[in-house]
Amino acid sequence: MKIEYKLFVVLAAFFAPLGVIYGYFTHWREPVGPAGLFLSSGLGIMIAFYLWITGRRLPERPEDNPAGEIAEQEGEYGFFSPHSWWPLPLAGAAALCFLGVAIGWWLFIIGAALGVVALVGWTFEYFKGPHAV
Repeated sequence: MKIEYKLFVVLAAFFAPLGVIYGYFTHWREPVGPAGLFLSSGLGIMIAFYLWITGRRLPERPEDNPAGEIAEQEGEYGFFSPHSWWPLPLAGAAALCFLGVAIGWWLFIIGAALGVVALVGWTFEYFKGPHAV
């Protein structure tokens, strides 16, 4: 987890001076910008601290080893259905939902209903048919 906490330390080190610079150029009259930047810096420090503590407690991962081989990271990545068509209608339903927020709630409701049907179909596709478990 060395890379992860270093990334958030860099983000915290970036946002803190940026908050000072922003405050200087606005003559500290606009309080929201510097406060947001300082809070972003604090959030980066908190996440970096958590990842640093967690990384000390865990054993070294293969991606932390500079001389590590790709074969060290092999393993189970999960099960992915190669023949499933259900993600396509689910993505179309999500697109309708996002379009419905812009156009009208009636379209969002139609997209949500189609999304429920597509999600149920994707969840239960291995309970019927030629690929049943």
